[in-house]
Amino acid sequence: MIPGKPNEMTLGDMLTDAIRYWERRRIAYNAILVVVVVTVFALHWPESRSAISVDLLQRFFILGVLANVAYCAAYVVDIAVQLSAFQASWKRYRWVLFAIGVVFASIIARFIAAGTLRHAV
Repeated sequence: MIPGKPNEMTLGDMLTDAIRYWERRRIAYNAILVVVVVTVFALHWPESRSAISVDLLQRFFILGVLANVAYCAAYVVDIAVQLSAFQASWKRYRWVLFAIGVVFASIIARFIAAGTLRHAV
């Protein structure tokens, strides 16, 4: 915070706020995506059992890394909105961006996991 201007945040304050908000939710984001992939795996049982391999685990690892890179897009939106006049209302409703991101990532994870398992069998 700038001394004498208690309502204005510095860029460093905004980055700290964004990191504090988004990193606390990253574990939930990853857990939800793991549940999606495990569910797809279970729904394709017993065919998916024969697909287990080092190659499949490497594919899922790459998907996990890419999902976390995509998660970082929230920082761009968060900082941009915090720099605007909508900062106060944004902080009350940024959970909506998290929810939309989780749903979007879950759908992508489902399609990719199902396709990967189908082609690996």
